[in-house]
Order: sequence, then C-alpha cells, then structure tokens
Amino acid sequence: MDIRAFDLGDLEALQAIRAAAFAPVFTSFREIVGADIAGIALCNSEAEQAVLLEEIAKPNSGHELWVAVAEGAVIGFVSLKVDASVGELGLNAVRPDQTNHGVGGALYAYALMRMKALGASVATVGVGGDASHAAARRAYEKAGFGPAIPSLYMYRKL
Repeated sequence: MDIRAFDLGDLEALQAIRAAAFAPVFTSFREIVGADIAGIALCNSEAEQAVLLEEIAKPNSGHELWVAVAEGAVIGFVSLKVDASVGELGLNAVRPDQTNHGVGGALYAYALMRMKALGASVATVGVGGDASHAAARRAYEKAGFGPAIPSLYMYRKL
C-alpha cells in the first residue's frame, strides 16, 4: 500500500468509498432520532457529505487530501487541515472490504506526520459517540488520540 496526494481523477473512487463507509452511520443516525426527525433534519445528509468531499478536494480549499492505493486501486483517504498550531483530521474513510488491514492507521500516521510538518503541535479529530462510530473511535485511540470532550447533538420535533 502507498499513500499519495489526491488527484482529481480520484474523486469518483473517493465518493464511492465515502458513501459505502458512511452508509451504516447515516442508518444509525436515522434510527437514533426516528423517522419523523430524520426525514427533516437528516434528509440531505449523504448529499451534503458528498459536497463536503468535493469542497475539500478543491485545490485552494485549505485542506490536504491523501489517498491510500493498493494494487492500483484507491482503498482509502484522509483529509487534514492545520490552523496555526492545531491540526484537524477531517473527513476520512476506508473501503469497507479493506477495513482491519491497517489502512486507516497508516492514513492517520501519515496525516499526523503532515500536520507536524506544517507546524501543528496538537491534533484533533471529531467522531460520533454512537455505536456506528465505535470502530472509528478505536482506530483514533489506537493512533494516539485522547482525551475526548463529550458532545451531543440533540433534536426536538416542533
């Protein structure tokens, strides 16, 4: 496996990886908040995330985007941004058939190295607290992230 800078020709593969990797997350969110709220508050979540990836991929977005490649195929990606001395690990995903093979860990290690090279002395990452994010939380902890500040999004139907 190699890690290289994103190329515009990678965008379609990244969108497919993103959609497949996050499908269980969006399903979980809808189950948690219920159909009435999800139909309003989460109805565009997948499309909004697709647009976010397109924005991150733009040359002057302020983000770096790196891809993991194995046997000529893109199998994962990670985005990052550094603001002063704080780096943020952004949108990232691994192709579901490639999970538990060290791809995420390698991408996180590379992103942390890039953050340090760009002047960051602290790295952050945001992750959901629901069951669908359990594997991501474990991967971030394995990469050295912690402690965590608990945060919740709460909904109410009006």
